[in-house]
Amino acid sequence: MPAQPLLGVRILDLSRILAGPWCSQQLADLGAEVIKIERPGEGDDTRRWGPPWLSGSQEAAYYLGANRGKQSVTIDMAQPEGQALLHELVKTCDVVLENFKVGGLKKYHLDYDSLKAIKPDLIYCSITGFGQDGPYAHRAGYDFMIQGMGGLMSLTGQPDSEPGGGPVKVGVAFADIFTGMYAANAIMAALLQKARTGEGTHIDLALLDVQVGVLANQALNYLTSGQVPQRLGNAHPNIVPYQAFATSDGYMILAVGNDGQFRRFCEVAGCPELADDPRFVSNGKRVGNRQLLIPLLVERVRLRTTADWLSSLEAVGVPCGPINTLDQVFEDPQVKHRSVEISLPHPEAGEVKLVSNPIRFDGQALNAQSAPPLLGQHTDQVLEQLLQLSPERRAALRDKGVI
Repeated sequence: MPAQPLLGVRILDLSRILAGPWCSQQLADLGAEVIKIERPGEGDDTRRWGPPWLSGSQEAAYYLGANRGKQSVTIDMAQPEGQALLHELVKTCDVVLENFKVGGLKKYHLDYDSLKAIKPDLIYCSITGFGQDGPYAHRAGYDFMIQGMGGLMSLTGQPDSEPGGGPVKVGVAFADIFTGMYAANAIMAALLQKARTGEGTHIDLALLDVQVGVLANQALNYLTSGQVPQRLGNAHPNIVPYQAFATSDGYMILAVGNDGQFRRFCEVAGCPELADDPRFVSNGKRVGNRQLLIPLLVERVRLRTTADWLSSLEAVGVPCGPINTLDQVFEDPQVKHRSVEISLPHPEAGEVKLVSNPIRFDGQALNAQSAPPLLGQHTDQVLEQLLQLSPERRAALRDKGVI
């Protein structure tokens, strides 16, 4: 059994789609009990975001990727009796997680102020597109538009002057996933603070804030120089050569991080004179003269196969790698050795393949041990165990469509 550092922490998860569920899956993997609240008969929208579907079930792969280790409870928060049930559940929980539009939960009496009155030490985490205040606070925010508004797409893609030029989004929901991870970190920090002070807090996380926050070196390149970074395709703004190159049979990534590595690359490539060329002798010179250097390297790299380059460069400690498709990723010897692909029992499909949490404690990956739940799979169990609702009471609520 893997370590469970958050064992004993209970999360009431009102979120859906990706940023919130990604956060709560991380907390479930770390041992927290996550109660996922869903609409009766509907559930999380991503359950229907297919194909592909899990064979033998009606669950979309998208949903399966972000909901491991949770308990699904169906409650209609639009009905007063549903709100009353959620208020009772809040009393048993440490954290409430939600990603409704600003003010969207107030009409259901599920906003922070309403729930704090019920549980004064509550940790309440709100995820929105633009935060709880400001001129855009009322707007809905989606990952694709946030990647554009937050500057990422101005950095991703080929330059306008090259074939295929133009802004490109990242191939996964980058802003959502990063926001989910920041939310998980914030919740864990709030739990530590609560243990020390006895006080809860309202965590405010905005996708746009996160997207700007993870621009990292590119943000500082702009703030330091005043120069707006441009799209460089697969090249790096601060290191050269650090990009993809075409080989005789495909592509490889060359990631030269210092002058010594550049010299060793040049020796392997049969052009040692380039390492002593005053135009390329240091990384700063290579960045300034990338338009001269890169065409010379392109001619050299395309003469040999990817496998030849990788073996030759790895032998002398020059960082390099292939550009794998996902079938190659999951067949990679290192990926297989680290057991990144896992499977869990599934009540309809028999089993479901998932991607392991990358965190390891004492050599063991921290993964929740239950598959993403079926819609409402745990409604009766949770309402009986936590709220002591009798079978008759649950049947009456079900007849009214409350659960």
